Amino acid sequence: MSADVELRPPVRDDPRPAEHFTRFHERVRARPPDGVYELCRALTVLTAPVLWRIRAYDSENVPNGPVILAPNHASFLDHFFCAAFLRRHVQFMAKSQLFQPGPLSWVLTHGGAFPVRLGRGDEEAFITAFGVLERGGLVAMYCEGGRSRTGCVGERARPGIGRLALESGAAVVPVAILGSHQVRNWKRGRFPRVRVRYGRPFRFERLASSTRAQQQEAADLILARIRALHAELERAYARRS
Repeated sequence: MSADVELRPPVRDDPRPAEHFTRFHERVRARPPDGVYELCRALTVLTAPVLWRIRAYDSENVPNGPVILAPNHASFLDHFFCAAFLRRHVQFMAKSQLFQPGPLSWVLTHGGAFPVRLGRGDEEAFITAFGVLERGGLVAMYCEGGRSRTGCVGERARPGIGRLALESGAAVVPVAILGSHQVRNWKRGRFPRVRVRYGRPFRFERLASSTRAQQQEAADLILARIRALHAELERAYARRS
């Protein structure tokens, strides 16, 4: 069997100053996603079932009100796979490197995504995320801090999602995405089956301020829920294959 298409190593450092991203945060804080979001969702719903034979399960587990969506991350398309089959607008905390001059940045901005400067303790990203949750919105955040190159759920959670969950008191919905690490295999004429499953919501007792240890403990629990959900999806998929 031939190997999957190789992916370039992730780039974590973004040398641009924090001020460069102010306009993106201001837009998300001031207004919800616009018609670009609905257009992208429509295109994904139309194309993804054909190209990647995508199926989504248990979307009814995503409640109304402030919610943190916590998917595993293996593909640049996970944003679209995770959000396409939900009636609610999903606003992603996305790595700042995606906000470059060009059409992708425009789509992300008008679609409600906002940047986070990885590895820099980006307080502006958290201010934006808390603001979205305070107005009853839905924020999606990858707790692994980067993409998996194998499709397996990462071994370590970053504490940021723990902070967001503890200090907002929002419901957390773990999400398992299976098969998305192979989406680039279209270059070899092979299209994977992608499966998305939404877990049951849960929440932490709200804290006005949390310690790093508390944030890490909460993040580890969220990642454990994602891993269990992903394993269940793998077993179910294996039975149907």
